[in-house]
Amino acid sequence: MILLNFIPFRDIILIDGGIIMETMYDRIKKSRNKLGWSQEELAKKVGYADKTSIAKIEAGKVDLPQSKIVAFSRALSTTTSYLMDGESEYQPVTIAAHLDTDDLTQDELDDVATYIEFLRNRRK
Repeated sequence: MILLNFIPFRDIILIDGGIIMETMYDRIKKSRNKLGWSQEELAKKVGYADKTSIAKIEAGKVDLPQSKIVAFSRALSTTTSYLMDGESEYQPVTIAAHLDTDDLTQDELDDVATYIEFLRNRRK
């Protein structure tokens, strides 16, 4: 008889015939790295004093309460479902905006277009 322990917040990923378990903590680290943030930067964004807590979390040495999972998902611009289960990495956001651009010069309009393009490229 083989007994398997329940491992919370893990996915099974098959790579080249081997099994790798990706944890919520792995997804936090992966999301942080994707944004190019240090552990120190993430710590400040989620309310920790320094990077030590983030290092422990990413190593899976700390159980996170639901409130902290929510804080991580917001800071990392992802969903709690992605962090916990690996589902739906991005939370769709719809923004309706009306820009009153009548008083802007063409150079200023070009700056606005450049900034929008910058925001889109930052996600990639």
